[in-house]
Amino acid sequence: MYTLVIYDITDNDVRMKIAQVCKEAGLVRIQKSAFLGVIDSQTRKGLEIKLRNILGSNKGNIQLFIICEADISYRKIIGQTLEYEEDENIVLL
Repeated sequence: MYTLVIYDITDNDVRMKIAQVCKEAGLVRIQKSAFLGVIDSQTRKGLEIKLRNILGSNKGNIQLFIICEADISYRKIIGQTLEYEEDENIVLL
């Protein structure tokens, strides 16, 4: 199953940690605050726990979607996909 993680976090340090754990789980950045990939349920559960711990009482919102292969096949990309620098010091608001 695909996992999509999107987030809206204002704190740079928290945002960098979120991006790092998404990458460590095997997800790929598809937009500045969005990661997508195929991971198993155990990895997804571990990712959710890590994301909850990182966000803690900080302001922000993280959403995790589980998407099946059939549904992901309906995905439409409009425009060019962008290459995102992996320098997490960039301020992404």
